Amino acid sequence: MDDILQEFLAESWENLGQLDSEIVELEKDPQNAELIASIFRTIHTIKGTCGFLGLTNLGAVAHSAENVLGKMRERMMEVSPGAISLVLEAVDSIKELLQGLEATGEEPKTDHSTLTGMLDDLANLATAPIAEPAAAPETVATTEPAEISAPAVVTPSPAESATIESQPVAEAPSQEVRAPEPTPASPEVVVDAADDGAKSSKVSVADLSIRVNVNVVDSLMNLVGELVLTRNQLLQLARGDEESKYAAPITHLNRVTTDLQEGVMKTRMQPIGNAWNKLPRLVRDLSQVTHKHIELVMTGAETELDRTVLDAIKDPLTHMVRNSADHGIEAPEIRKANGKPESGTIHLNAYHEGGHVIIEIQDDGAGISRERVLKKAISQGLINEADADTMTDSHVFSMIFQPGFSTAEQVSSISGRGVGMDVVRTQIEKIGGTVDLNSKMGKGTTVRIKIPLTLAIVSALVLESGGQPFAIPQLGVVELVRLSAEDRTKIETIHDKKVFRLRDRLLPLVHLNEVLQLEEVALEDDDDLHDTNIVVVQVGEDQFGLIVSRIFDTEEIVVKPVGRLLKNIGLYQGTTILGDGRVVMILDVGGIFNQCGGSSSHSQAVAEENNSGTGRETISMLLFGVGENETMAVPLSLVARLEEFPLESIELNGGRKVVQYRDNLLPLLSVEGAGYGGGETIDPQPVVVFSENSRSMGLMVSEIKDIIDEQLVIRMQSDRPGILGTAIIGKNAIDVIDTQYYVMRSTPNWFAKVEDKKSFRVLVVDDSMFFRQLVATALETAGYSVATCDSCVAAVEILERNANFQAIVTDLDLPMMDGFEFCEWVKEQSNTQETCVLAMTSSNSSADQTRATEAGFDQFLVKFNSHELISCLDEHFARTKHSAGVNA
Repeated sequence: MDDILQEFLAESWENLGQLDSEIVELEKDPQNAELIASIFRTIHTIKGTCGFLGLTNLGAVAHSAENVLGKMRERMMEVSPGAISLVLEAVDSIKELLQGLEATGEEPKTDHSTLTGMLDDLANLATAPIAEPAAAPETVATTEPAEISAPAVVTPSPAESATIESQPVAEAPSQEVRAPEPTPASPEVVVDAADDGAKSSKVSVADLSIRVNVNVVDSLMNLVGELVLTRNQLLQLARGDEESKYAAPITHLNRVTTDLQEGVMKTRMQPIGNAWNKLPRLVRDLSQVTHKHIELVMTGAETELDRTVLDAIKDPLTHMVRNSADHGIEAPEIRKANGKPESGTIHLNAYHEGGHVIIEIQDDGAGISRERVLKKAISQGLINEADADTMTDSHVFSMIFQPGFSTAEQVSSISGRGVGMDVVRTQIEKIGGTVDLNSKMGKGTTVRIKIPLTLAIVSALVLESGGQPFAIPQLGVVELVRLSAEDRTKIETIHDKKVFRLRDRLLPLVHLNEVLQLEEVALEDDDDLHDTNIVVVQVGEDQFGLIVSRIFDTEEIVVKPVGRLLKNIGLYQGTTILGDGRVVMILDVGGIFNQCGGSSSHSQAVAEENNSGTGRETISMLLFGVGENETMAVPLSLVARLEEFPLESIELNGGRKVVQYRDNLLPLLSVEGAGYGGGETIDPQPVVVFSENSRSMGLMVSEIKDIIDEQLVIRMQSDRPGILGTAIIGKNAIDVIDTQYYVMRSTPNWFAKVEDKKSFRVLVVDDSMFFRQLVATALETAGYSVATCDSCVAAVEILERNANFQAIVTDLDLPMMDGFEFCEWVKEQSNTQETCVLAMTSSNSSADQTRATEAGFDQFLVKFNSHELISCLDEHFARTKHSAGVNA
């Protein structure tokens, strides 16, 4: 029983996770029969299993809620705000009972008779169907056939569910009521429709996944971490002896360990949408409390990140969404008076960028007043009144994250007490992330969070200070600067603070050994002859430089928690073991920044810079060598990364050079022109990488020379391909390359808008497994989500369970139900009438084309021109997006 109870709890929480969102969505779209059916199934499943487990209290609440949802599903009751509120209250009660059951192992004895009585009274008021068009009952009936014919099927215990798949084909739809629709990432599900009485060979969705206890995954992650440490140590040993007989197996071990690490990381990955499930309900409740009209738009819910990171950001996200609803969005009458729509919008967006996850919370509300923030900051002594006018907007708005800071004129039950935003920043920075806030009066506010994908294994920069090694997570490192002995004079002192003029700003400097109270160890030679190494790090909106004695390399490290005796120091965020076996501390750059005076010293330096008027309008230029003795330049702001690739890793593909780079292929080009591509082969090959969105390309050069700040003025135009012209940089005449020329040569559609087609789902129907796989591969490569099946009968079953497909590609000559009959059926259903249906057939007769047009096919295509098929779907995708934008 314990195992069955645990299975019940896990399944119930999984189902309830999206229930709040579905109910709120139903309130906006009361006629959505599919939503009602989905909500009904979830409650029905919980109720049925409660009867099996003897959970009478929980079963009673679920039963009463099910009665109301059943009346809604049968169109005997309107989906009203009052009814929705009562169902939401029942969902909350179910969650409370589940929490008590999980905590104690016994069902709580809480009295819910008042709630169940109200639900029952509401259900009893519905005695006859609501008058509506004749086609509506048919639609409802076809949406959920299994619930009416076999309601008991959804109640088997977990122990019994393993025997379900051996039942006849005729029962298959009702047996799959509990199974979710397979995601695009799932293995292909093939449905074989056989004659009457035949057995189903369909692969159950339940057979494609298993539940694993989180502790098992965490334990496995720890073991992989130890393996990574050992791998690092072996790699360190192999570097010293390249001809060792162990070199080859160690290289293989490195590859296997990397693959294993990625595989285990995927098991810990969860879509960020799991942290968003409760937000639609939160916004809906806030709308009722504040009497505002608020719409919540969520994009990128499928973006994945580590479970531990996901848990850490749930509360900060909730707080910021609540702040946007309470402080950001104005009352309807105020918005109308200002020429805005009465309904405000909070847009939640998540996406991957450079190995990190970016989350943006954007509202179109009143925005934040710079003057009000400054006034509050001055009154609290956070800044001097004399510095106020010289501060940038981003620095002003960063004051909002100070403890106890609030510009709210009134304290409400929702927010305004000056607590929360400092906790938000603390929690985000605790996991190695950053928070930025931008706002425009009358336009709205955007909060941008940048967090690591995972906390378990991270890439870190290893350095030395005070004779001891330390590590800094690369997430916080902006760049590395090395000053030669003669350039040390560029380090200035302002108000007893050391600063360095890095390009167009002053950079505060901190000696790491002084912060850590370590005595600097003199190097072998005279210290005055050595370069100064500066690690530029980012904390929120601020940057500062750490002066260290040595910088070694980047290394993947396994993060271990800091010891109990050191956790209150605030300068360290963990420990790790390097490849050579040394135990080192992982620095917390946020803690170092705060200990050195935080943003106050930074603002003072910025004010000094602005008042001095010495800022020059210059840009940073990257100088690199081409050929044997030619130097060229490119604006550094266009460069994404500088890389070096071993020659053995560069491959030829279709006559083009490529290299495997960040789980993708990076095309490589050489600089064009007489003498530019020549010279000796360089190993490793220096490459300048340019990136935009998901596109990247690399320019092969002979060496990276320098970064110089200069006023870029093209003195002489050039008619050579790939060259903008000649400028004077560092007192030398240097050609500036035309970056656009090279990115367009690499990727002709470089500047075309990247469309996210994952939400556009395509169903492919064909009795040839080879052809199904061929089409699915082509469409998935083009960015579409694809599901397949082998007959029109199976396709009907899929569409009855889930009609959320935007396009269908089907053969015409199929058994039992041919493509013509199938298309006519699709066009007759109310929930699939707008679905694009494409005929993909080997027959090209005019009779078939005429019949296909009569059946309702949107297009007739001959097998198999992938470009033609993708072009048709792209056109329909564009029309769908345009239609959605017009309707919005």
